[in-house]
Order: sequence, then C-alpha cells, then structure tokens
Amino acid sequence: MKKTVILACAGKGSRVGKEKNKLLVKVDGQTCFEKTLSVFLDSGLIDQVIVTASPVDIQEISALAKGKAIVVEGGSTRTESVKNALDLVDDGIVLIHDGARPFVSARIIKECIESVEKYGSAITAIPSRDTILLAKDGKVEKYLGKDELFSVQTPQAFFVSDIKKAYQLAEGKTFNDDGEVYKHYIDNARIVQGSSENVKITYPEDMRLLENAKDVRFGVGFDCHRLVEDRKLILGGVTIPHDKGLLGHSDADVLTHAIMDAILSSLAMRDIGYHFPDKDPQYKGANSVELLIKVLSLIKEKGYRVKNISATIMAEKPKLLSHIPQITKNLADVLKVDESSVGIGATTLEGLGFVGREEGICVHATAVTIKE
Repeated sequence: MKKTVILACAGKGSRVGKEKNKLLVKVDGQTCFEKTLSVFLDSGLIDQVIVTASPVDIQEISALAKGKAIVVEGGSTRTESVKNALDLVDDGIVLIHDGARPFVSARIIKECIESVEKYGSAITAIPSRDTILLAKDGKVEKYLGKDELFSVQTPQAFFVSDIKKAYQLAEGKTFNDDGEVYKHYIDNARIVQGSSENVKITYPEDMRLLENAKDVRFGVGFDCHRLVEDRKLILGGVTIPHDKGLLGHSDADVLTHAIMDAILSSLAMRDIGYHFPDKDPQYKGANSVELLIKVLSLIKEKGYRVKNISATIMAEKPKLLSHIPQITKNLADVLKVDESSVGIGATTLEGLGFVGREEGICVHATAVTIKE
C-alpha cells in the first residue's frame, strides 16, 4: 500500500522572531525544513512526499526539495493547505506532519502507519505532564486537570479515501488539525504514543534545539615525521620554504595526517595507516590533501561531515606564524567549512626532545564531526 507524507510548511513562522520563515533559517548549514524532510526520506517507510508552501517561500522550498518532494502552494489556513496537497494523493495511507517538527522519529512514523492499517487512523500525542486550565482574558475559568488529557503532535495518519472525504465535507471551515477534521466527519481517531522530543519549533528559544539536534562525535589524532634534506616541507597542503622537508611514504604532510586521523577517530574508523598503508605503492608520494578528500568521502558514506578541526603544530623551525592564515584557508576550502571552524596553532618545544633538536615535526589534532 502506497504511503505518502504531506509536510505542512505554508505558515509564516513569525513567532520564532526571525526575518524569514523559521523553516528556512539555516542552523549548522541546514534548514529546519531539510531536517524534517530527511527524517521521512531516511526512514525508508515513505513512497512520496508532498510539501505545502506559501507563495513567499515556494521558490526557496522548491529548490531545497528538488528531486525529493512535490511542492504545492498552500492556502490561507492550514486546513486549506492540506486540502490542496490531498488533491495530489490518489490512494493508500497519508501522513500529515508539521514541517516545524524536525525531531520526529522513524519509530513514530512506523507506528502511525501500523495504526492506520489496523484501526484506520493515527494521532500522535503524549499524556499531559501538567495540569491544564481554561482561561479567558487572563482569568482562569476552569481547571481541566491532566488525567486523560493529551498534547497533540504530528504526524497524523489516515487512509487517503477517508481523510479526503472529511476535507471535502469541511469545505470552507477551519480546524485545528487533521485529527479534528477526521473526528468531525468520519470517526474518533486512534492515539499513537508520541515523544517529548517531537517538539514543534515555535519560539526563539526553540531554535537552540536545532543546534543540538545532530549526532556529534569527537576525535583526536597525532602524527610525527622526521625532517630530512632534499624533501619539500608541506603542511596542510601548503609548501613552506625551509632547508629540510618531512620524510614519509606520501608527501609526509604531518598536519593533514593528524587531521585525517582525528576525523577517522571521531567515528571509530581506524587510522590512515589502515586506509592508506605505507606498503601500498599507489600511495607513494601521494598528495595528503587528496587523501583527506577520500577521508571526507568515507565519513560522508556514514552520514557525517566535519564541523570543525583544531590542531597544534610542534616545530622548532621554521617559524610558522606567517604561514598559518594560508594553511587555514586551504584546509577550510578542502573541509568545506568556514575558516573560523579551522583552528591552527604552532609552538616550539623550547629545544627539548626530538622536535626541539629540529629532527622532526609533530602535530596534535582534534575534530568534531556531525551527522548530516
């Protein structure tokens, strides 16, 4: 049976306090709309996605949804917007979900579908934790308590034929949500257990939730290479003028090596020696930045990207202060992050040890990766 989800994204989103629709405000490089859309696409439970958008936002939402969803212009109310989307749905089961609820889980989606298959409907809701009261003009009129009271969420799911019939009968009327339309014209809907995490982004403080919405991982890396004559000194893909260079099977870019190890470490993906062994002739003289690009592809396959990196270069000579801006820019371009997300520092070891004797250079690096 075909499963369709309608994402209601045609509201103004003005209460969040932004100049534009809250669904289109980027946090960590991704909009709330994209986060919500990805949950349904990644669930593997949905065959078709239809998005309602206001005339003001339809161009931007269409660009973000290209190849992933059908976008239809919404109406002046949520009821009108959903009805417009339902006109594009033929049969099967339809889930209707607020675009501003990016934390819905695959579990909820699955249970909504199962509830429709068994009972004909599904309304996601959670029992009220607080006492609810009715007030008017700032004055309490009635205490409703909390027993048998629920906070309604989305998705709400139905057989397409039933909810289309309900919306046709509701012509010209406005309802709070789809469950109310269904109850008014078809039957009492069945409740599916929601989640306290399935919140709707409504107020300015809710935007902070998006910053913590991703799975965040941390990794560390460390590498050392010996300084020898007749080799180029390359750090972060930048050639540094010096009378010695670093010895290694590849170009021995010790900074890039430590960063790669930190990135791999964040996802427990072994180290660069495992992925690019120094006994493999294909990596002899390899450009380490090209290997870094391969590492980025590896973590992308797991659904992650780099958020930021930090590294300390330990070298007695050469002095690196003037080269750090170029190194930073080069790495930021490769990592596809802002330069402010690349922290590169350099220090000497005051003449102590392997580094202090100018025999080699070491780097300690950390990386933060986040789930897309």
